[in-house]
Amino acid sequence: METTEKKEKAPRKANAAFMKALTPSAELADVIGANPMARTEAVKLIWDYIKANNLQNPANKRNILADTKLQKVFGKDEVTMFELTGLLGKHLH
Repeated sequence: METTEKKEKAPRKANAAFMKALTPSAELADVIGANPMARTEAVKLIWDYIKANNLQNPANKRNILADTKLQKVFGKDEVTMFELTGLLGKHLH
């Protein structure tokens, strides 16, 4: 005989690695500020900067066009949104 009862899941805990305050490099600090912040906050602030400066490629919104400040962070003129967190990780210590 089969039971259809579902086990209740424990509430999900935030991963401490994501919440750890990290210091941005000088290049990244020019874009998001120099205060230590969580990785998730840094990603949020970089997206705020991208949207405020209209840096998404109009032909393909998944691509980000780098201005002079972002070129220092990315190391190239255009990146995909999937590359973004990996590139930011290199600038957070």
